[in-house]
Amino acid sequence: MTRIYAIIAAVLVAVGLGALWFVSRPAGGDDQFAQCRTTKVAGGSSQIGGPFELVNSKGETVTDKDVITGPSLLYFGYTYCPDVCPLDNSRNVEAIDILEERGKMVTPVFISVDPERDTPEVVGDFAANLHERMIGLTGSPEQVKAASKAYKTYFKRQDEGDEDYYLIDHSTFSYLVLPEHGFVEFFRRDLTPEQLADGIGCFVDNM
Repeated sequence: MTRIYAIIAAVLVAVGLGALWFVSRPAGGDDQFAQCRTTKVAGGSSQIGGPFELVNSKGETVTDKDVITGPSLLYFGYTYCPDVCPLDNSRNVEAIDILEERGKMVTPVFISVDPERDTPEVVGDFAANLHERMIGLTGSPEQVKAASKAYKTYFKRQDEGDEDYYLIDHSTFSYLVLPEHGFVEFFRRDLTPEQLADGIGCFVDNM
């Protein structure tokens, strides 16, 4: 997916859903993470995230409780993505390594929006090639759609291409989720690994 598709997808997430506004400004109030936030979700962070049921690289059905056992950085994409997904996930795992050097353990999670091609084995190989601790998840079309809906992500298969070679337009946010708090922040793809690590680190420090 080209950069223009990523931009279009992000706009569709913000506009098409209607109920949510993504605003680049700090949050206030009694929020224990207020000093860490650079974005705000209308209605509060509870509007994003929630339970999901997917399939891991071993073919086992897992829930969000099984996956998010510590601070986790979620990304929705697909393994056949020619440019955006590899770049975004490489950035994410570089940030994860920076955090580990700082004594903070965060788990990278890749959730496929292409269940037709991304089998458990395929997502497992994709995740393992990026980072030894990355969790790769897929599922049935219904399971994937439900997880995507929970996190207010967007994805749509392009009409062009045959049954084996096609592209998928999708949103490109990375989502920080904490076990006791659920979703707390999303990060855009224009951040550097260092900036991403700094942002995540603030939340982890204030857990």
